[in-house]
Amino acid sequence: MSKPVSERIPFEPNKRSKKAKEVKNPSPITADISAMNNIQNPSSDDLGIPEEVNRRMIRRAAIFCGIPTGLGITTFFVSYILVSKHILDLPTSAVVLLSMLFLGIGVVGLSYGAISASWDEGRVGGWWGGEEFSKNFGYLSGAWKSQQQIVKAAQKSKSK
Repeated sequence: MSKPVSERIPFEPNKRSKKAKEVKNPSPITADISAMNNIQNPSSDDLGIPEEVNRRMIRRAAIFCGIPTGLGITTFFVSYILVSKHILDLPTSAVVLLSMLFLGIGVVGLSYGAISASWDEGRVGGWWGGEEFSKNFGYLSGAWKSQQQIVKAAQKSKSK
């Protein structure tokens, strides 16, 4: 029995068995044709993230990653101009550390942008995405914990 829609994680795959739909003993030719049809025409159940949610994640990741990364790259050009025109004498280590700081914030922003986007198809979410981040991070940590339990159970069954 599948969970009600309200209890499912966003874009969680359905647990329907594909074996029930298949023919008992298909011929090799029929199996090849059905495999080719599944590749060419994937159903909506086969797709992972809905297109609307995917675009929202990419847009937010581009903003939260793009701005700091752009500042990190701009740091080199601005510092070159300041030093070459003798406006300001900057130590090389300060320029490198500042650009590394901005690039590091860009890496964190990439993850934050994807996790802070609303994973519900009909809901856009807030500008900063704090509420969505805590909700989606809860989904991720729950999935990690259940995956660890599965791995531990498999290791115990192997050792016996």
